[in-house]
Amino acid sequence: MDTRLLFLISCFIARLSFSLSASGELNSFESVPDLEKSMYTIVDGYPCVRLLNLSGEIGCSNPGHGKVAAPVVKFKNVNQLVEPSAILVSLDELDSLLARVSKDTNFASLVAGILVESGTPGGNNFKGFSPELKFPEAEFAPYQNKNFEWNPSGSGIMWKAYNFPVFLLSENSTLALLEAATKNEKSKKSYTSDVAEFGLVMQTTKSGTHDSESCLREETCLPLGGYSVWSALPPINTSTSQKSKPIILAVTSMDSASFFRDKSLGADSPISGLIALLAAVDALSHLNGLHLSKQLVFVVFTGEAWGFLGSRRFLLELDQHSDAVSGLDFTLIETVLEIGSVGKSFDQGVKKFFVHTTEAASISNQTLDALKRAQDSLKTENVKISVASKSNPGIPPSSLMMFLRKNPDSSGIVLEDFDTAFTNKFYHSHLDNLSNINASAIAAASSLVARSLYILASEKNEINDSVLTAISVNSSFIDELLGCLLDCEPGLSCDLVNQYISPSAACPSHYVGVIQGEPSSSPYPGYVGDVSRFLWNFLADKTSVPTENRSATCPKHCSGTGELCIRGETDGKGVCVISSTRHIIHLLHSSSIRRIGKDSWALNRKKMHSIRYVPAYSTRLKFESDMWKLLPTNSSDIMGAADPVWTESNWDTITLRVYSVQHASYDRLILLLGFTVNTLPGWNVRLGFAATWMI
Repeated sequence: MDTRLLFLISCFIARLSFSLSASGELNSFESVPDLEKSMYTIVDGYPCVRLLNLSGEIGCSNPGHGKVAAPVVKFKNVNQLVEPSAILVSLDELDSLLARVSKDTNFASLVAGILVESGTPGGNNFKGFSPELKFPEAEFAPYQNKNFEWNPSGSGIMWKAYNFPVFLLSENSTLALLEAATKNEKSKKSYTSDVAEFGLVMQTTKSGTHDSESCLREETCLPLGGYSVWSALPPINTSTSQKSKPIILAVTSMDSASFFRDKSLGADSPISGLIALLAAVDALSHLNGLHLSKQLVFVVFTGEAWGFLGSRRFLLELDQHSDAVSGLDFTLIETVLEIGSVGKSFDQGVKKFFVHTTEAASISNQTLDALKRAQDSLKTENVKISVASKSNPGIPPSSLMMFLRKNPDSSGIVLEDFDTAFTNKFYHSHLDNLSNINASAIAAASSLVARSLYILASEKNEINDSVLTAISVNSSFIDELLGCLLDCEPGLSCDLVNQYISPSAACPSHYVGVIQGEPSSSPYPGYVGDVSRFLWNFLADKTSVPTENRSATCPKHCSGTGELCIRGETDGKGVCVISSTRHIIHLLHSSSIRRIGKDSWALNRKKMHSIRYVPAYSTRLKFESDMWKLLPTNSSDIMGAADPVWTESNWDTITLRVYSVQHASYDRLILLLGFTVNTLPGWNVRLGFAATWMI
């Protein structure tokens, strides 16, 4: 009997030795990092993170204070879970998986995490993917019908809370995780399995602060927000007593949203509208001797995807006559022309756009007439505009809604690529990327906007077809912007952006982020997002007028009335221009900013001329004594009462990696063998000889 048991143990050792040799784990390692690198595979992915509002939480987080590890399994091969598992799922199955989690508590308790495969699902059954609601931000609509489905593809999954981590995988990581899941399926009787380890520990979960009010009080979160940008053409001179002109306000937004925080491109919604406006500003800037009877003002809001933070704060700043909006007056705004989603209007060779109007008929009709005249001037472009269906309850989700909530008689239109429902099947999804839009559609929208703005701001007797024809949008410029704002190559490292700023990262993401420090018209530059800084410099450049100090470096020589410093970030010098743009003037080279730090910046910023910002954050919040405080509701402020007050949980680091682990049964067997070898007389020597021979 002793001989037979010895033979079985020896065979086990031989099998273990063969397994280790085959997996390459007998290689020598020169350092601990080498060993760690061979043991762990770092996985590239984009996390869903924890967000909070006054009512509770949405998004994702590890359930406790530490990391979570579990074997990788494929959702399509799982009927029931028998142990905590990391579920690998294709995008077209994600909705059904999350639906099962919400309905089956036993199944949900064994979901350790979810890994979403990259790529766009194919096949006729895939109807789109939008984690948004069917009526996004319905609580802010200026009409009663809150059940209208502007977004038929919307599932609403991004507005729910999940007590487990969820990651979107990169293409390479998807292949690695598929291999791990397949390996686990084939080796169910082996002693090891490949597990995914999730490091998505949110501070709000650790501290038990599960809403915005408590997490702001305990300082475990920060408010969502950023900085909007506005500029005027021609620049507004606030130092003269000259009577102010009526304002034609052209607006769009720069931020998007997604189930996955850092994968928020928003190509059609809203970046196509942003690019159309920038190209329109560029076209208007090339007109010589521009004389307008009305004031053109361009505004790019941020935070619109999260309770219209930018437009609501902008309107509040106007009410307070703050320095950030010096030169603007709400009562002078004659009409608002908003450029929404315009990247999918290309249909069988025709660029078709829809005009959604407010009920202020007379001025809105003037805007519609201007658009039609602009359409007629684009004779060879196959551009067609139509008034949106009267069956719509009102205008679609847009910044213009906030103007209507402030004043129901506000005049304005929203230019969109849809009539009664979004044509964008990937609204607020990571799939709303460069492949989801058409450059020629954006160019057509830009031409419409540029010519319409000129018509609206000019005296009727000064408008002729030759002038309109001269307003020409540069299609190459639009292509360049698409590459800069919607792709990683070249991304924000493109030549155009690098003319104005030194970006912190190449790959763009249009998630609003959090607002750091005290909101100000002249904040520490390190707290400003790349896109906002680029937009400020670009708009300041394009809407500026010549100055005698144009060749002078900043900030020393930018001392004239209305003079600003642009391009200071790229070479540490910059040039002076006269412009009404309100945003940060990035006067210092990025290395200089790091060197002086935010405290020194706070001391020196007062010496810098015309530094302005338009902060975008909840109107229910106030920064006081170095922390955020929630303001009480104001019964007269309908928009404030509807404000969710969005915040984002703090965290230390977010990690995701894969490695192999031994099963507990294997560990128990090793323990039993060790006990046997060390307690039975003579077996340790005989087993040693056998093991040496077998190896």
